[in-house]
Amino acid sequence: MSDVIVVGAGVVGAACAYYAARAGLDVTVVDRGPVAGGTTGSGEGNILVSDKEPGPELELAVLSNRLWRELAELGGFEFEAKGGLVVAETGEVQRQLTGLAAKQDVEHTLVPSDSLRDYEPDLADGMAGGVFYPQDAQVQPMLAAARLLRHGVESFGKGTLRLRLGAAVTGFIREGDRITGVRTSQGDVLGDAVINAAGTWGGEVAALAGVDLPILPRRGFILVTEPLPEILIRHKVYTAAYVTNVASDSAGLETSAVVEGTPSGTVLIGASRERVGFDRTMSVPVLARLAAQAVALFPAMRDVRVIRSYCGFRPYCPDHLPVIGADPRAPGLYHACGHEGAGIGLAPVTGHLLAQVLTGSPADLDLRPFRPDRFSEESL
Repeated sequence: MSDVIVVGAGVVGAACAYYAARAGLDVTVVDRGPVAGGTTGSGEGNILVSDKEPGPELELAVLSNRLWRELAELGGFEFEAKGGLVVAETGEVQRQLTGLAAKQDVEHTLVPSDSLRDYEPDLADGMAGGVFYPQDAQVQPMLAAARLLRHGVESFGKGTLRLRLGAAVTGFIREGDRITGVRTSQGDVLGDAVINAAGTWGGEVAALAGVDLPILPRRGFILVTEPLPEILIRHKVYTAAYVTNVASDSAGLETSAVVEGTPSGTVLIGASRERVGFDRTMSVPVLARLAAQAVALFPAMRDVRVIRSYCGFRPYCPDHLPVIGADPRAPGLYHACGHEGAGIGLAPVTGHLLAQVLTGSPADLDLRPFRPDRFSEESL
């Protein structure tokens, strides 16, 4: 029997398992597939403060950024403290970016038009300016999930961490009203607490416990280029439209230029958003739009070949905040899902805060904005 069962072996579930084991708890991670087999395996690895509006999510992001830097010292994450450059095509957009940066109250540098190439020498002409955020960073997401689990296993005599992969959760076990484990395709797993870290499928797992979480898939595509012989892009670079699209409630297609390099020399190109269920159909028009937006930012990309593309599903919540904490509707059930496109960046803080809750320690941040029952009629 475990102290904690974590449903989901993506980066959020891995972080929950790592911090719980480090806190001295015995943890079992259950997933119907492999490690990072869902949304984590389709991500870019963003660790951002730059795209967050002032408020609870930005507070999460700032603390998580610090935790990522501590984790990076353990090694093996391909952590790059590269910084992010948000660029504006017009003077009005630059004024909006300047206003947002002032309200965020995080470290940043306003970049006038004639200084943009000090940051990105190959950036296109005609940009009105930008804002540079030195805290923005990147990890390799699949590697990050695997390393967090490995470091959790090696928790140096504190807690323990076990994996049960290929085990689909089919239901919950209860003693009275309290959840005391999960039923899986490989048999029952008992535990004092269950963390729902199932990402885009978090709503389906919650439904097995008889509670509602309105988490919906929001599809996104990424292009990957051939490895480049020289560094073309030095930071994470994106246009101001990306911030707007992140906060949008639209179910329709939205795209914005997001371009960044990787340690292997490839360039990742995004980002698109649309709510089309779990439809994995590859859309050539969307890929063409992303490629054109990348070339508009970096004209030298015109001659670079794309070697592959892939899509994933962000776990979208209607209020754009993740679901973190104990569910009062199902004692013994905790949630760590609904992070949309910020799951990789917010994984450490999610695991850290839930470990504090599970061990009875005061939480470093107020979890009320992320409470699982906030969507129900009773909480309105």
